[in-house]
Order: sequence, then structure tokens, then C-alpha cells
Amino acid sequence: MKRHGNLWPQVIAFENLLMASRQAQKGKRFRPNVLEFNYRLELELLRLQNELQNLTYRPGGYRTFRIRDPKPRMISAAPYRDRVVHHALCNVIVPLLDRTLIEHTYANRSGYGTHRALKRFTGWARQYRYCLQCDISRYFPSIDHEILKALLREHLKCSETLWLIDTIIDASNEQIPVIEYFSGDDLLTPALRRRGLPIGNLTSQFFANLYLSPFDHFVKRQLKLKHYLRYVDDYAAFSEDRQELADARQAMEEFLGTLRLKMHPIKSQLFETRYGANFVGFRVLPDRIRVRNDNVRRARRRLKLLQRQYAAGEIDLEPLVQRLQSWEAHLKHGDTYRLRQRVFERHTFVREEESGVREQESEGETSSGPSWEEGKL
Repeated sequence: MKRHGNLWPQVIAFENLLMASRQAQKGKRFRPNVLEFNYRLELELLRLQNELQNLTYRPGGYRTFRIRDPKPRMISAAPYRDRVVHHALCNVIVPLLDRTLIEHTYANRSGYGTHRALKRFTGWARQYRYCLQCDISRYFPSIDHEILKALLREHLKCSETLWLIDTIIDASNEQIPVIEYFSGDDLLTPALRRRGLPIGNLTSQFFANLYLSPFDHFVKRQLKLKHYLRYVDDYAAFSEDRQELADARQAMEEFLGTLRLKMHPIKSQLFETRYGANFVGFRVLPDRIRVRNDNVRRARRRLKLLQRQYAAGEIDLEPLVQRLQSWEAHLKHGDTYRLRQRVFERHTFVREEESGVREQESEGETSSGPSWEEGKL
């Protein structure tokens, strides 16, 4: 296996840091911390470059908040200058390490994503009788730092780059507590081993993908399951032989134990594909693809929030339309024509200062309303 070295000059190059700052601010340009950083952009980047060059860089503290999407999650937002560093690092190491992943790993990879994963999952679900679909229990909080660092050292040998990676991993804030025992542990082992990556970091997303790469290769090479795919910690294998998948499940559990991970006891199931399966927010059935109800409920809440923001002038028409078009494009990957009609017909977007005028103009009249480009879907 090739190990990559001499990466540090690329990581700390001013051009790379400048590109990283542009990547980190996408969709966030007008936030106060980004505006403050950009006000002295060249000075801030030179200061960051100097800290990295002298190995004196230290990450700042995380801002944390909890969401329910649909299950409770703790999201950690790093300071903006740290996100610039994350992008600068990933710009260099991701292209090198991405090629070590199997073809059918779809999360956090350029040219892959949920829709391509859904298409592959649907194709196999309609071709094979049985599916083994599993989920890792509390995945991000369970990622073991020692194992992750060792895995990265199998691919990288640049000492300064590894120092930065270790610095970012060691600065991870405390996640949801996970106390699990594995073969060879004593009573204190779970308390002594550091684990958990903050959801929200660009580096965490890639490290989480890489962490399960040995598992992917084990499934493909040792278990010889040809029809296998993974999206983050949700993975599935298909076969005409039920016993083949049942035997594979036990072997998978044993291998995951070497990574100090455990399957989710409820979400990991072996079933006939004719009954349908949930995957990346959709319900895949033999003859159609539906959007899961919890995703529709969350989407309706977001649309109501966008209505309030647009009415209050907190969001302009152009970014509003872009977000709505993006969500509609996502829905089009399922059989959702009627659903889209129902949802969009119920949400009208009007500025507060315009609503009174429109009410007066439309009083006593019947109208189908403006087109969605003018504020209605």
C-alpha cells in the first residue's frame, strides 16, 4: 500500500488557504464571523499560514446545538478560521485517500451522493430477493481516535500533515456518551479511550467515511458480497441466497468489533425486498419510490420557516427560489408528482408589506395567484 509524503507544502500554501477560505464561506458570506475574517483576509490567512508553518496552530472551541432530524443529534460548529484549515487539509488529502475507497461508498464524495446511492440501491432491490440492511449504533460518537489515527498512518507518512490531523482529532469536543465493551477490554477501557467526532466538520465527514473503509473491503474481498453499498453508516447487501446474508451478518458484527463499533439492534434487518426498504430518506418499493413521511413533515416545517423569513425580508426571492428548486429536484428522484403538487400549492410566499396591498386588490376577485417565480409554488 502506497503511503503519501511531502504534503505539508501543499497544505500550507497561501493559494490553498485562499481557496479554502472561499470554500468555507459558501452560503455563509454575510455572517458576522465570516465578514470579520474577510475584512482582513490577507492578514488573517498569513497569520494562519504562520501558525501552521511553526506548528503552533490550535483549534478554537466549538459552538454546539442539538437538532432532531429525525433522531436527536448534537451538531458542533467550529470557528470559521478552523473551517478554513479543515478545507485546506481536505483539499490535499481527500483526492489521495478517496481512491482507496470501494466504488459503492457514496457519502461525502465528489460525483456520488444520495441520489446516485438511491439509484444503485433501487436497482439491486428490484433485482434480488433478499436484502441485509444495517446501521451502526451511534456511529460518530463511537469513532475511536486511536484506531482512526492508525488507519490514517497506513496511507500518510508526512509528519507535519499527521500532526495537523492529530491536532484536529484531539480537539474534538465531547459527544454523546457511549459506553461499550469489546473483546479484551477491562472495566476501565471505555473510559480511557478517546472517541467521537463532531458532526458538522468537513474533516469529520471524510474521516467517518474512511473509518469504515476496512469494513467495506472485508465485505467485498473476504465475504465476497458483490452487491454491497454504503452511505455513511447505513449499508446494505443483496443476494438471492438468504443464508449467505445471514452468515455474512455474523461475520460483519465480528469485524465491526475490531473497529469498536456495534450494529444497531433494531435497524439491522434481513428481509425480502418485496416488502420495501427505507434508504436515504426514501421508501423503495418494488413498483415505486416514495418519500418517507418524516422527511415530508420536516420539509413542511422548513417551508413554513421560509415563508416567515421571506415575509419578514430575511431572505430574498432568488435564494428562496434556489432552495425550493433544490428540494423539488430531490423529490423528483421518487414517484412524487402528486405530493409535490399538494405541498407546493399550500405554501404562498408574500412579503408582509405586500400582503395588505394584495388583499385589497384581490378583494371580491378570484385568481389562481402568481407563478412560483413570483413567490408562489
